[in-house]
Amino acid sequence: MNSIIVKNLRLPIDAPIEESFQAAKKRLALSQNEYLSAKLHKRSIDARHRVGNSPEFVCSVTVDCEISEKKLQKIASLGSDFEIIKNEPLTIETGNELLDGRPLIVGFGPCGMFAALLLAENGYNPLVIERGGDVSQRIAAVEEFNRSGQLDTETNIQFGAGGAGTFSDGKLVTRINDPRCSYVLERFRDFGAPDEICYLAKPHIGTDKLLGVVDGIRQRIESLGGEIRFNTKLNDIEIVGNKVRSARLESDGISSEIKVGAVILAVGHSARDTYDMLAAHGVELMPKPFSVGVRVEHLQSDIDAALYGKFADKVGKDGKKLLPPGEYALSWREPQKGLKSDTARGVYSFCMCPGGEVVAAASECGGVVTNGMSRYARDGRNANAAIAVSVFPEDIGGGWHGGIEFQRMLEQKAFKAAGSNYSAPVETLGDFLDGKRSHFTEPKRIIPTYRGGIYTLCDLSDVLPDFVSGMLKKGFPRFAGKVRGFNARDAVLTGVETRTSAPIRIPRGETRTASAADNLYPCGEGAGYAGGITSAAVDGINTALQFMKVYRSDR
Repeated sequence: MNSIIVKNLRLPIDAPIEESFQAAKKRLALSQNEYLSAKLHKRSIDARHRVGNSPEFVCSVTVDCEISEKKLQKIASLGSDFEIIKNEPLTIETGNELLDGRPLIVGFGPCGMFAALLLAENGYNPLVIERGGDVSQRIAAVEEFNRSGQLDTETNIQFGAGGAGTFSDGKLVTRINDPRCSYVLERFRDFGAPDEICYLAKPHIGTDKLLGVVDGIRQRIESLGGEIRFNTKLNDIEIVGNKVRSARLESDGISSEIKVGAVILAVGHSARDTYDMLAAHGVELMPKPFSVGVRVEHLQSDIDAALYGKFADKVGKDGKKLLPPGEYALSWREPQKGLKSDTARGVYSFCMCPGGEVVAAASECGGVVTNGMSRYARDGRNANAAIAVSVFPEDIGGGWHGGIEFQRMLEQKAFKAAGSNYSAPVETLGDFLDGKRSHFTEPKRIIPTYRGGIYTLCDLSDVLPDFVSGMLKKGFPRFAGKVRGFNARDAVLTGVETRTSAPIRIPRGETRTASAADNLYPCGEGAGYAGGITSAAVDGINTALQFMKVYRSDR
């Protein structure tokens, strides 16, 4: 049997999926005897030519067929619209080195979760520690913070089962080109994510569904002999002879020390105290670019109208809208004086959440942090996204910790500007662009969603550095050229977005280990090697594969 992906099949938005299968069969010129089956590989929306014309679905279809080698080679020569699939399963290679203790995985976000799943399924019985709570504890802590402003610094939107991405949109879009991205999507589907994540060009699970998926993966790991300890924090490690020999843990205020065979460090981008601990042990950390900015909210109906025109509300025979809630990805770059000659500063949208809300994502007392979240249905009134500006090490100085201090400074300024009670600083885009410093415009048509509407009108230019607010003010008018109305004066800005990515990287060699210890594996977002759920999961998988090449399993 042969499997071939047929790309760039265009269909009307009201066409059933089966039409794409027939179109693929026709493009391949398959007879009924040669054709076996087909399934949707990818589907996206092309709304670029909406004036007078309907948007279209652009599909790629995987066709299973029985054809001659001659015909297969002919199809392969037809160009980039045809791809012959070479099935390469996840190859597991195991080494012979004995582990002196259990493998310890620090963090149960996507990176640690997939590393633990792979190790558990191959007999390594990993011990996973997560400083935050399990799914139910996390939900309770987030709801309590939203209600009362009482922050749990260990269990919150940054820390806990599933990591920071769990309380976002469950977006699985990634820019990395790694064949294991498909494996990640398939495993999420195995644990209850919607089937469509395997074919949508911009897949998402939704926070409400992702919480159950995370718990399903936890149960699978534990059923195979792995152990997951929530509310358990890594306080210290002992390095002897270029190896981590033990780890000091803290749970419910009680400290304990355990022997470890190796450590997979998947702590996420907000474990700032862990960075301090690693630096104290001689683990190399280096600054890297990151970004900061604000969350912008528009009415979702305005975004839909801008992207889809008169087709935004078109419904099918079942009475449901034919087109999903509109989403955008925007960016603009400008060369900068004082930076490296080949460096341009960018302003761009990040983590766009259709039909979602702006969430309170603080993990340290005395700081306001925002993020975005959508549920699976994406049926909220507002659309929101981070509009972020590049920050380079030369902007802030201060070695590896300069970026963390810069983030913390902005979070604390936002906290104070909004009244020091975890209210968020908010400003309409019109006031921000005008440089208003008093008599702010109260949002009316677009109502801020942060903590259900707990906000304080502020001058965000007093919170943000000049180079950030300046780039934002240049970016919004330019983005309006791509999404009509994006610079609407009553669009709402909420500050501050500082946790788009880690401001540091932990260098690792070809074996994926840190120079200070050859059994310490830094990975994922916290180590500076990923930027979202899928890329973090892939990095966890690749780290686990490298780990297994060295060590024997107990099985």
